[in-house]
Amino acid sequence: MEKRTVEFTDVTLRDGHQSLLATRVRTEDLLPAAEKLDKAGFWSLEVWGGATFDVCLRFLKEDPWERLKKIREVAPNTKLEMLLRGQNVVGYRNYPDDVVEAFVRKAADNGIDVFRIFDALNDVRNMEVAISVAKEEGKIVKGVLSYTISPVHTVDYYLNVARQLKDMGTDIISIKDQAGILSPKVAYELVTRLKEEIKLPVHIHAQTTAAMAEMTYLKGVEAGADIIDTDVSTMSWLTAHPANETMVHVLKEFGYDVKIDLNIVHEVAEYMKEVRKKYKKYDTAEKWPDSEVLIHQIPGGMMSNFVNQLKENDALDKLDEVKVEVARVREDLGYPPLVTPTSQLVGTQALLNVLQGERYKVVTKETKDYVKGLYGRPPAPIKPEIIKKIIGDEQPIQVRPADLLEPELDKCTEDAKKVGARNEEDVLSYCLFPQVAKEFFEWREKFEKGEALPPEIEELSGEEECAVTAPIEFNITLHGEQYHIQIAGVGTPGESGKPYFIRVDGALEEAIVQPIREVEVGEHIESAVPSAAKGKRPKAVDVGDISSPMPGKVVSLKVSEGDKVKKGDVLLVVEAMKMENEIHSPIDGKVAEVYVREGDQVNPEECLIKIIPD
Repeated sequence: MEKRTVEFTDVTLRDGHQSLLATRVRTEDLLPAAEKLDKAGFWSLEVWGGATFDVCLRFLKEDPWERLKKIREVAPNTKLEMLLRGQNVVGYRNYPDDVVEAFVRKAADNGIDVFRIFDALNDVRNMEVAISVAKEEGKIVKGVLSYTISPVHTVDYYLNVARQLKDMGTDIISIKDQAGILSPKVAYELVTRLKEEIKLPVHIHAQTTAAMAEMTYLKGVEAGADIIDTDVSTMSWLTAHPANETMVHVLKEFGYDVKIDLNIVHEVAEYMKEVRKKYKKYDTAEKWPDSEVLIHQIPGGMMSNFVNQLKENDALDKLDEVKVEVARVREDLGYPPLVTPTSQLVGTQALLNVLQGERYKVVTKETKDYVKGLYGRPPAPIKPEIIKKIIGDEQPIQVRPADLLEPELDKCTEDAKKVGARNEEDVLSYCLFPQVAKEFFEWREKFEKGEALPPEIEELSGEEECAVTAPIEFNITLHGEQYHIQIAGVGTPGESGKPYFIRVDGALEEAIVQPIREVEVGEHIESAVPSAAKGKRPKAVDVGDISSPMPGKVVSLKVSEGDKVKKGDVLLVVEAMKMENEIHSPIDGKVAEVYVREGDQVNPEECLIKIIPD
């Protein structure tokens, strides 16, 4: 009897470091691994999409399109795969069809062979355009079942979604278990029925958060699964995925045909072990296994966001309360799977509910849009009382959300070129992340002129301290004038002192400092900066003092001094946890003072805008 072949997709270069190292690994550290993995016999290498696009622009100051091109150059023999969020593309909202179409075509042009396409709500209407265009480009499509556990998410539910995906032309059905909650028993039943009834190849992706993904893979393969996702061992387990070496050994022992060269995998594992040390600051592997994930279903990246936000609000003791509230909000909203962007949506709303001490007292723009139906059809009906509380008497839409969106590509192209876009790839980056892309274009321009430093990351190797961390940023007021200060980097100390590279209102300056008191570079450096130097704003005490419910960044300012406003008017938008929070006026009045500008970091209890009541 001929042995059945089981194929492997390596996800080290995308989801592996996204799960363990906050997606912060730079392209230069990924390329040597990609070059070797290309020769190891994988069915595909997942190298792009997910959070990598945003993080490249926002934090690494890298062009994500250049990353893809460079990986394609060093890995010409293996199919390259990306994770695409359907109508959300690689962002956090629905984009018009023209933007989705252009992105998929350009990704195909630049080297993507396999598109793994999902929708957070399993609403296939949000996947159909991306699937159609990828097929037109002659690419392989994995249509995704976003796995979660709820009263409505039965095996029959997933079979129904799979049938719709097959009808749309999907080549492979992919089970996406981002939280690590797919049990071996359910995997066996689900894969068995998919193979019998849908009759397409089946791919399984599972995280190891609850320490059962290896069992899930084994039972899934026994049921007929064709492809599984793994990492090299030094970038596996914890909140990542099963180790390739382990699964190859187990499946070979059971008699399956596996074509992976473990000698090459071992070389990459040793290489990535050293790479991981460079990114110790971002290593999120703290508690593992987390069996509680089977109850709260919160993915690892989402949990780390909670911890950071609660620390910033001096409310870390409320973490358990937030976990409980996540489950309540999820039930209120019709049991959406906790995967981007609904994981951020549900998580941020739950966090606000706990921090405010009142459920839905503050509601994010994304939560409102979700309840309106602008993200798609929820798996189960949203509770009527929640609809009433959040959008009043407004009726949720029933059509495909993107049908309500006007084309954006032409206008986006025009705007992008004004702020530094040089090609079609830049235009698409701007379409998806306007503010982030604009800041990247500006940095790129200055860097090429020698007016900006390369982005710094803190690298720790054992006890040795290497580079400096990301910039400290604050405002100072001197003799009535306000200056925007960024500490961009620290040079090598010389006889005259230590050089600090500082941007003053965007202009790069070098200052030689002779330190009187040193502090450890790292997570404590903020506490070493005097609070007065952080551009401290007045405390919000009066009814017209507008504050943010949580730490974040001002992405849009809607008013100026002297403007008349009505109760309920949107004054500004603050981004936190990748979600936008509209801050509304609590009263009718006149804007007396504006203490922020777009791009500023803000904290709770600070007065951002002062309104004088009528």
